[in-house]
Amino acid sequence: MLKAVPDGLRVPLITSYREISANYVEHRWEPAELNGGKFCEIVYSIVQGQLSGTFPSAPSKPARMVDACRALEQIPRDLNRTGDQSLRILIPRVLPILYEIRNNRGVGHVGGDVNPNFLDATAVYGMASWVLAELVRIFHGVSTEHAQDAVDALIERKHPIIWELGDVRRVLDPKMEKKDQALLLLHQRPGWVQDSDLFRWVEYSTLTNFRRVVLKPFHAKRLIEYDTKSHRVQISPLGVQKVEREILKSRA
Repeated sequence: MLKAVPDGLRVPLITSYREISANYVEHRWEPAELNGGKFCEIVYSIVQGQLSGTFPSAPSKPARMVDACRALEQIPRDLNRTGDQSLRILIPRVLPILYEIRNNRGVGHVGGDVNPNFLDATAVYGMASWVLAELVRIFHGVSTEHAQDAVDALIERKHPIIWELGDVRRVLDPKMEKKDQALLLLHQRPGWVQDSDLFRWVEYSTLTNFRRVVLKPFHAKRLIEYDTKSHRVQISPLGVQKVEREILKSRA
């Protein structure tokens, strides 16, 4: 992802977004907000570098984020530049809002006028996801849908019961029912997962039976969305509730 961006910017960007998304999906609202400022500084460095033609080796914090973003809007329009409108106008107008939630609400400073809460965390997560998807769309020349899929693939919940080894994931409870293992693995990674990968991780008897006995009934109950044409699976909000209220709670 974003291979055209130097590693000194790309790696911190992805790391920062993963921190925001992990904290958000795990209901740790305050850290999600706190990391928004760092994310803004990295994105600003990438956008400024793309517009100027020279990327910095590492992200830096502008003296005044609002003024720095306004300066980007003054850069002349270039119809030959991919994503010109987003780079000069849209992203620079989102960053100050995201940055100010971090600085002037209930996070970043002791004694803020509003305590950290779900709404602020949702705003931070939503804006950060949109900005990252825009960068993926611009630098890779893909559709908005494909860009969002790439961003969704970065989102993961941390489960001590799940062990990762390369591209293999295992639920470290062989007594857990296979269908519950499948839902737990999807809960860890809310983006799309190929049904063949999920089948391999769960070690079901056959792929045909896995699709018929596990995935299609889950889809009928709206616990997952199962795209049978592309053979990919994604957990639904109902599926998330089932994992958190039943599968994980039974292990507490």
